[in-house]
Amino acid sequence: MRNKSMRGYTLVELVVAVGLFALVMTLVSGAYIVMIGLTERAQGMATGIDNLSFALETMTRTIRTGTDYSCNYGNDCSPGAIFSVKNARGTTMSYSLSSGVIKQNNIPLTDPSVNVSSLAFYVSGTTPGDANQPHVTILISGTVSSGSGKTESFAVETGATMRTPDL
Repeated sequence: MRNKSMRGYTLVELVVAVGLFALVMTLVSGAYIVMIGLTERAQGMATGIDNLSFALETMTRTIRTGTDYSCNYGNDCSPGAIFSVKNARGTTMSYSLSSGVIKQNNIPLTDPSVNVSSLAFYVSGTTPGDANQPHVTILISGTVSSGSGKTESFAVETGATMRTPDL
């Protein structure tokens, strides 16, 4: 029988308490490590997508404010073809895909974390007297590195129409 005047914990109670604490901390630390990995992956993808968005915005801004749309293969630029436009300053800007990188006048627009596998421009309304405003549709697909050697695929389509009337 225990003496009621003695206060404190028994050795068994302490071992059980420490064991439960260790078990809970092991589970929590495992979940924490998984969350850190997911955060790094999400940040890597966000950086790549932001870079791709910047490249698309640069291209569409130049196309909207430019004139004289042309491809090296007629109206529709096949994947891998070069698309050219005269920008607002009168300088010809050429967009192409080379080794997984979108280039503007041979200057890379995309980050190495973005690997573009396909870049296609579809151009319409460039024939003189056709009563259609020139329009370019851009299709891009590829992969974005999300850290730790993992990649996520993407496919993006956007369009741009010449601002100045060309009817």
